[in-house]
Amino acid sequence: MKSTANILVIDDEKAIRNTLKDILEYEKNRVTLAANGIEGLELLKKETFDALLLDIKMEGMDGMEVLEQATALYPDMPVVMISGHGTVDTAVKTIKMGAYDFIEKPLDLNRLLITLRNALDKSKLVTETKTLRKKVAAGKNRELIGESAPLKAIKAIIEKVAPTDARVLITGQNGTGKEVVARMIHSLSNRTEAAFVEVNCAAIPAELIESELFGHMKGSFTGAVKDRAGKFEQADGGTIFLDEIGDMSLPAQAKVLRALQENKITRVGADKDIEVNVRVIAATNKNLEEEIKAGRFREDLYHRLSVILIQVPTLNERTEDIPLLANHFIEQICEESGVAKSTISKDALAELQKINWTGNIRELRNVIERLLILCDKNITAKDVQMYAHPLGS
Repeated sequence: MKSTANILVIDDEKAIRNTLKDILEYEKNRVTLAANGIEGLELLKKETFDALLLDIKMEGMDGMEVLEQATALYPDMPVVMISGHGTVDTAVKTIKMGAYDFIEKPLDLNRLLITLRNALDKSKLVTETKTLRKKVAAGKNRELIGESAPLKAIKAIIEKVAPTDARVLITGQNGTGKEVVARMIHSLSNRTEAAFVEVNCAAIPAELIESELFGHMKGSFTGAVKDRAGKFEQADGGTIFLDEIGDMSLPAQAKVLRALQENKITRVGADKDIEVNVRVIAATNKNLEEEIKAGRFREDLYHRLSVILIQVPTLNERTEDIPLLANHFIEQICEESGVAKSTISKDALAELQKINWTGNIRELRNVIERLLILCDKNITAKDVQMYAHPLGS
């Protein structure tokens, strides 16, 4: 069993709760006790646990109900069911509902400890696998594909800027690859081993953006059931990527400006500053100079963010890169799908270069995926003419 695992025990028998607490704490774990299902669920909503020991037969809310809600809250948290009224049917049902294992009372403590150790090892492996997959996925998106003059110019800027801590503002239409540029800057920087934290400012409601960026204290507003670190704290030592910053509210802009000026943030509901060491990269598809004139964006924040300006070209401005991009997407999609790599003819690539790409690289990738699904192993010009546009158009 891993050292200092955080374990929640929910059982309505005080003697069993205390016995489990003594045994688990002797094994160097941190143990929290709950006397019933409702109390246990309240604890689960306030704190993250590494494992849950859960009795089935309890007054009020029984263990099955708790299991259903607990696995919904934390799908990867192992739950070990314990019961003095166990049957094969009950054991099978709990496993199907997401429990890791089922142990009958009176408890065999050696078996319980072995089960917990295996459950925690599996949970750790699942977490590590997810982290690795994220890193691999991020790695696939860290490269700018193409050899056109506009792209070579951007790559040259990135190589010069990446080793510094200069703030960068990336502009360009949706789908042009602004996030790829940001990730490339981070991966070539001295902060590459630290976190790259992305915030989509357009996707977060205005009333929540401050909490999302700077965190909050328990009780600072309705729903703030525990202290929470914001994105700036999570990115400490690394890079924060403020995507679609042109959609950020003016009050939030003021707070971001202060963070950039003082390298400090304050959680919502707190009166204590927290120092942060974060590199800021921002991106937008809007013309911020026009937004400033319209009073929707702070001019002082714009100048703080735009130490280095990078304008990402549209795909229509770099059509000579389409063959490289198309072959890259074919290889990537076929690898992800676990199928043999398809080919694409020169005539088909020429047809792709004739298209008006309003959705830019994102649209091109979607078209390539569509062609791979609908066509034979060699994509032809006729295939592109037939399937590149929305089906039925």
